[in-house]
Amino acid sequence: MMAQLARDLLSQDSVQETLDEIAQAAVRLVAGCDAAGILAVRKGRAVTLSSCGNLVEASDRLQGELNEGPCFDLARRSKDAQSERVFRIADMTQPQAGWPRFAAAARGLGIGSMTGVLLYTHDEDFGALNLYARRPGAFDQDIETAAWLLASHAAVALADARTIDQLEDAMKTRHAIGEAMGILMERHKLSEDEAFNVLRRISQQHNVKLRDIAQRVRTDHTGRTDRG
Repeated sequence: MMAQLARDLLSQDSVQETLDEIAQAAVRLVAGCDAAGILAVRKGRAVTLSSCGNLVEASDRLQGELNEGPCFDLARRSKDAQSERVFRIADMTQPQAGWPRFAAAARGLGIGSMTGVLLYTHDEDFGALNLYARRPGAFDQDIETAAWLLASHAAVALADARTIDQLEDAMKTRHAIGEAMGILMERHKLSEDEAFNVLRRISQQHNVKLRDIAQRVRTDHTGRTDRG
């Protein structure tokens, strides 16, 4: 089943479809798993990247609002290279000393047990694959192996997503700057180097990113054109 899953994941057309397939596969393949999702925390904000089952988004939202819970705990511990990257809560109906507010709220959602794998950490940002069951004791050590396999695919997909975002951002920046340089060259009869130096000087003087300065030049030019 895992071999077939790997083939299915490779056939997905986008990162989002890959993440969605991973969450669905966790529910489909892991015995006792009632819901699964991929949580990312970016600049302190919890974001549900993918979910399968109605427990997921409510649990992610709680952890983000309370700034506590198994995912946050795991991410903080992971700063130590020797620390575990897996959590397992056998019985959520029992008090949890590390995050009492989240545990109480999770019980109200009907979560009986949880397990999860940390996907990545970067500064204060992190991602995790989380599996949920309505009954206590649903996840044992064997099931963690399946979670690890699913998480490895999710980690690769997210790494690709970050690379894609960086490439797309760089391409947009280059296009914006090139267009702004063309406007300055035409309007003020500047050479290519002179136009770029104008943008760079304004960026440095005002401590504004070069791309933002270029966008302002483009916006101003569009406004002038519209006014005739």
